[in-house]
Amino acid sequence: MKIICEKTALITGVNIALRAIPTKTTMEILDCLKIKANDGNILFVGNDMSLGIETKINGEIIEEGSFVVNAKLFSETVRKLPDSEVVFTASDVSLNIKCENVNYDIPIRSAMDYPDLPIIERKNFAVMSQLTLKDMIRQTVFSIGADTEAMKIMTGELFEIKGKKLRLVSLDGHRISLRNVELNEEYGDVKVIVPGKTLNELFKILSGELEDKVVIYFSDNHILFEMKDTLVLSRLIEGEYYLVDRMISGDYETKVHINKREIADCIDRATVLIKENDKKPLVFDLKNDEIEVTLKTPFGKFDERINIEKEGDDIKIAFNPKFMLDALKAVDDDEIDIYFMNVKSPCIIKDKAESYMYLILPVNFNAD
Repeated sequence: MKIICEKTALITGVNIALRAIPTKTTMEILDCLKIKANDGNILFVGNDMSLGIETKINGEIIEEGSFVVNAKLFSETVRKLPDSEVVFTASDVSLNIKCENVNYDIPIRSAMDYPDLPIIERKNFAVMSQLTLKDMIRQTVFSIGADTEAMKIMTGELFEIKGKKLRLVSLDGHRISLRNVELNEEYGDVKVIVPGKTLNELFKILSGELEDKVVIYFSDNHILFEMKDTLVLSRLIEGEYYLVDRMISGDYETKVHINKREIADCIDRATVLIKENDKKPLVFDLKNDEIEVTLKTPFGKFDERINIEKEGDDIKIAFNPKFMLDALKAVDDDEIDIYFMNVKSPCIIKDKAESYMYLILPVNFNAD
């Protein structure tokens, strides 16, 4: 096998495929990248048996072929090369890398040793903008739960399609994040749970351009995201997702309209007094046309008042400041509405169309 390509294109392909290389594995072959040149394409493949990524780059194929190489070694090697044209020549056991006056010879393995990505039936699918999907992931993925066997379903995010509507939902036991979007066409009903790791890696690969499309294919056990030059294939999490609609009430006793930047900046200022991993509640005291935000920690006290538009009862309630700030950062609107029922019920941040919704459970606090 012999190929020629530019270092910039090479780095792009390697960086994308590396996202599917596991940090720890008992299978040495999974520490490797598969590189394949045929049919005019130069392909890079990473596979951890749950997440697989295949991406292609431009280059000249002198002789077709394929090989497997240690991902870390290959990545570090090509990064050290001059910014120029790179020539790869592979034998059965070694790969020669030549760039200007630089020569490397590194060991490789047969591509036959590498596990193939599963082939799924491309029957059930939906098409959407990469920008929209990237935004939806950004606005929900932070609520995915920690990776524990007892809460396996919480480590993923619900993808649900009904006709022309796509809904993404995540929760971790303390909060719920929900995003709705209208698709351009009607598709069949789909309900799957996608691992949080897959979404975090996919987020970094999506272009974020409105005109760039992504086709999402669904099968019984896998989900496939197909972009122009890259495929991201992931196993799904088995099981039934939580019935979140039953957890969300439309009733409220207090509604607050507030400037998002003002309340987000206020919470951010308060967190200066919170040591990392310290769970100190942020108290919201809503009276008349203002909200008083207070915090007391061993490092000091914080107090700030912000003007609001309030409908309904006064209320004094406390929240984990990180959860509140995560939700506020995810909202793109300048002005937001927050709904409260009582000190034991979650608050809900949502727009009138309910294109986004964030439910945050309150925490106990000393009223004094």
